[in-house]
Amino acid sequence: MQMSEKQRRLMIAAPSSGSGKTTLVCGLLKVFKDMGLDPAAYKCGPDYIDPMFHREILGIDSGNLDSYLMSETRIKKSVLQAGSHPALIEGVMGIYDGTDVSDPAGSSYEIAVITKTPIVLCVDGRGTGRTMISVIKGILKDDTAHLIKGIMLNRVSASFFEKLAPVMNVELAEAGYGDVRLLGFIPKSDDIVIDSRHLGLTLPDEIKDISDRVSKAADLIRGNVKTDGILEIMDECGEIMISTEEPIPSISLKTPYPVLAVARDEAFCFYYRDNIELMEKMGVTVKFFSPIHGERIPEDAAGLLLGGGYPELYLEELAGNGSMLESIAGAIGDGMPSLAECGGFMYLHKYISDKSWKKYRLADIIDGECTYTGHLVRFGYMTVKEVKADSNTGFMRELTGMRGHEFHYYDSSANGDSCVLSKPDGKTEWNGMMVQGASLWGFPHLYYGSAPGFAKAFADAMRGYERTYR
Repeated sequence: MQMSEKQRRLMIAAPSSGSGKTTLVCGLLKVFKDMGLDPAAYKCGPDYIDPMFHREILGIDSGNLDSYLMSETRIKKSVLQAGSHPALIEGVMGIYDGTDVSDPAGSSYEIAVITKTPIVLCVDGRGTGRTMISVIKGILKDDTAHLIKGIMLNRVSASFFEKLAPVMNVELAEAGYGDVRLLGFIPKSDDIVIDSRHLGLTLPDEIKDISDRVSKAADLIRGNVKTDGILEIMDECGEIMISTEEPIPSISLKTPYPVLAVARDEAFCFYYRDNIELMEKMGVTVKFFSPIHGERIPEDAAGLLLGGGYPELYLEELAGNGSMLESIAGAIGDGMPSLAECGGFMYLHKYISDKSWKKYRLADIIDGECTYTGHLVRFGYMTVKEVKADSNTGFMRELTGMRGHEFHYYDSSANGDSCVLSKPDGKTEWNGMMVQGASLWGFPHLYYGSAPGFAKAFADAMRGYERTYR
């Protein structure tokens, strides 16, 4: 069965990372919110931090759209969840950058094509002049679906924009792109810069004046960008055709709802909204707790989820919270089903060393040490190609085919060898992750919806734990 829906939506994409997409999107969301439009937000790719800016600074719920991790149906349904709220989608990297250089698969552009979303291109004008016009024409030439409807220039002066705008309009028209609107510019301003670190942007709560920076960005947009033109472009969306069917396992309404304890604080904050929602659909009650500030995991917990984040920045606090370390080690030791990804996986180790090689003793569940390498390790998308025979029991049978990504500068002396993992091209393989009873630990951030039976099987393992230990 098929249905179609139309809504207002727009993607902000760019020629490359560092073009100012996040600042522009946060500023536009602020403008829309001040107009009473109640917008929704999305981020292309596996990025966790940009959605945190949308949620924590602006109070706007935000999700991920990723054509490697998600099916087309899932992507369309996620966008349509915005309903009547105008949706602003932030691109990732360059507009056509995806899983390989041979085509735009896995890129922001593919997301726009799948969802029939018009695009406004954010072009960084630092250190360049009329070359921008050549760059823009080259990008427009590859827009085979004709989705790019507008251009905004970032970090340019008003005087330069006044000189460039008429030349650009003429040259775009002569090249056959006269319908692409030049919407305005954002002047260079240190007051709206959002700092970054090795895993991406600095977290929102680490920037003391971040709300002021977003407000100033919104003011600059209001003064220099044709927001009415942006809204007109948002009204030009094509209808999304979508199947009403989705391969999500069903549960009985009489099924007990076990509690999944999810670590969430400054050190553990990288979660896909879809993963949490899928666990709830499988009959799980989610309770958040803080490994930094709490004393123990929730007493009624029947499962544990330790997500990614920046535990390496809070080693003294984490190592000093003995009661929490004891609570987590005791629960896992008793057989509580658990999932630990990246930072959460590091937390379960005996030791983590900081950049100065000072060791901190953590949960001591994994007999190994995590150390800083100074470079990205196994960076990029991955797939669980195979679960090894001795680990292919219980809910782990549902793990094969699971997709995810790795993004970390730390590595472990005990990465595990329970699974065969591979890159999207299938040519690069390695052993990784640990399976212990009803627990799965490793560096990959997993997208549960890519193996739909996994969440239900894990929830069932939690119910089995409750029956056994309660």
